[in-house]
Amino acid sequence: MIAIDTSSLVAYLSGAAGDDVDAVAAALDQHQAVLPPVVLTEILSDPKLPADARSALLEVPLLGVASGYWERAGDLRSAILARRRKARLADALIAQSCLDASVPLVTRDRDLRHFARSAGLVVL
Repeated sequence: MIAIDTSSLVAYLSGAAGDDVDAVAAALDQHQAVLPPVVLTEILSDPKLPADARSALLEVPLLGVASGYWERAGDLRSAILARRRKARLADALIAQSCLDASVPLVTRDRDLRHFARSAGLVVL
């Protein structure tokens, strides 16, 4: 399984090129892709999202939210912020979803590197 971040998913949907887009395409083709729930929410928030893309994304499995998730996500974000690093709420929620499920995250969002360094998130 490979989790897909919003940044790489948007790049994939827009036809951009990159290693992350290739990884997204491969994960989707091989039915290995999963979405953190926050990513699905972010993508579905786009009023210009084509209906066929919406339908396809609703078919991608979501990572579950385990007991204690919200507390762990808050603690994770707090630890990053204590180091005076950027830690947006959505990024912390995405990172915690991936950490809980022990799945790597495909992203082009450089801010997620703080979660990799501090918490062991595997970023592809």
